[in-house]
Amino acid sequence: MEWRERDGIRWLQAELGERARVAFTTRVGGVSEPPFDGLNLGVLTKDSTAAVVENRRRIAAALGLEPERIPIGLQVHGAEIAFHAEPQSPSPFAQPGSEIPEVDGHVVSEVGLAPLVFTADCLPVALSGPAGAAMLHCGWRGLAAGIVATGAAAVGATDAAIGPGIGPCCFEVGEEVVDVFAGLGDGIVAREDSARGEGIHGSKPRLDLPEVARQLLVDAGVDRIENAGLCTRCEEELFFSHRRDEGRTGRQAGLVWIEEERS
Repeated sequence: MEWRERDGIRWLQAELGERARVAFTTRVGGVSEPPFDGLNLGVLTKDSTAAVVENRRRIAAALGLEPERIPIGLQVHGAEIAFHAEPQSPSPFAQPGSEIPEVDGHVVSEVGLAPLVFTADCLPVALSGPAGAAMLHCGWRGLAAGIVATGAAAVGATDAAIGPGIGPCCFEVGEEVVDVFAGLGDGIVAREDSARGEGIHGSKPRLDLPEVARQLLVDAGVDRIENAGLCTRCEEELFFSHRRDEGRTGRQAGLVWIEEERS
């Protein structure tokens, strides 16, 4: 992944297979006021809707995309995925308040659409394969419900990128959450009696959510996996974090799109 910046907007971008591209946004840029400063992309945050619409316009422009061609969903921490062959009309991304499906993932197979998921500690996970590209919103509940396997199967995924999300340094969970992923082995959790290094928060078991996603991607047959390795809770200057900010925060996003074939 590489850092990109344009017109004050900063994001991470990566190639995903031969034709797909993925971008993971930050809070850098935009017009929102504290505590949503600056590039808040979520309207369900008590931020000014006008500010969010302008932020959405700015990130689309920075990426060379059309806001009306960015599908989104109402995320419910599940495993449902929407398949998009044409833009949503009217566009809930460009026109907040428009009808929106309850889904946590999106699949496209043609050039021209760039599905987006919102995050503020959950992982944005992008996939590509011969059948298209997918963008997934992956909290622990969605991962447990099988959203990675569903998304990978939908596109025949060979490549994946795991974006910024809460890291193992900060993601305290209960034993009931640890038990959900027990089949993945001991490497996905650190406990309070483990060696505690700089940046470690809390004393409960800490789940390594990116490693959970990586192992599930491997299980789904994905060959090449890139991980941003950035914790949203720790990196306050770069990212919004629901846990760090106790719920009063903005949303960054992950987007994926398929490019025209090069001649």
